[in-house]
Amino acid sequence: MNSADKNTTFLPDFCSARIVFVVVLIAELLAIILTLAQLPQGDNEGDNALYTLATNSLFIQWIALTCTGSICLLRQHIQHLPAGRVATICYLLAIGVTLIISEIAWLEFRPPAASRNGSAHLLFLGKSVGISAVVSALVLRYLYIQQQWRRQLQLESEARFAALQSRIRPHFLFNCMNTIASLIRQQPQSAEEAVHDLADLFRASLNNAGRLSTLADEKRVCEQYLRMEKLRLGDRLQVSWQVKAQYNAVKLPALCLQPLIENAICHGIEPLAEGGCITIHCSDDGKDLHITVSNPIAKAAHPPHEGNRVAQQNINSRLQALYQRKNLLHIREQEATYVVELTIPLACEEDA
Repeated sequence: MNSADKNTTFLPDFCSARIVFVVVLIAELLAIILTLAQLPQGDNEGDNALYTLATNSLFIQWIALTCTGSICLLRQHIQHLPAGRVATICYLLAIGVTLIISEIAWLEFRPPAASRNGSAHLLFLGKSVGISAVVSALVLRYLYIQQQWRRQLQLESEARFAALQSRIRPHFLFNCMNTIASLIRQQPQSAEEAVHDLADLFRASLNNAGRLSTLADEKRVCEQYLRMEKLRLGDRLQVSWQVKAQYNAVKLPALCLQPLIENAICHGIEPLAEGGCITIHCSDDGKDLHITVSNPIAKAAHPPHEGNRVAQQNINSRLQALYQRKNLLHIREQEATYVVELTIPLACEEDA
């Protein structure tokens, strides 16, 4: 999902196999409902019901798939129009397709007794167009409400992320400044590098919340942050990167990894007198990339600090809004180790 996607129509991608399957399923359910509503009475009720269901399914699927294909072809031309105009175009398109296919179906499959009955012809067309008008209005309304809900979720997620960005941890800033001050006379080169790292961290923190980054860029930001903390914690802080080069180009939301490492230091390494090692591990199962950040914790550690939960909930909301999937962030404790796992869908990477 890029910035341009936020301005597109509320219509989903009717060219995708998933949407076509949903359309076919809804059309078939409508055919079943109409068949149940007009079950005949008599001894041949079962045979007539199956025949009616078959004809209703053929007719409705014909209309549904024709509308789907038409919207698929039109979507790129109307996606930047206002929502009201898009809805009007799709609504009129559905009614027009229904009218044309109904007329063709009447001419090809009309009952012999009704061939000269004009009122039956008009009644058939009226029923078909009326049902299409009601169903199309409901579907378009549902799609619009769903798109607004997703947009609201994304805006709330970005607002929380922006608020989190603006809350630069005072103790981290003060510790960095004190560390830099102590290095100026004894290690001026290290002090200069620390200033550059701090500036880069602030620059990354002020970037757009909706921006996508690569795993290589996220790793670089984290390494700059870790160098700053290494100056303060010394040998108490150890880091193990278990990231293969093949994952460097994978796209993921900007600054979703650094807060997890910061939490690992603040709530895992710092409370331990002997410190510990933070491990960042990446693996994939063919569909998703799994990034785990693990750190040691004290055996009698208290529950995670509120700031820890806020950062994790924020990242989870951003992932959910971006990939439209739930449970993309998992937290678990294994003996004396705290593990946070991020799941990045690889199939959505290019579309995102």
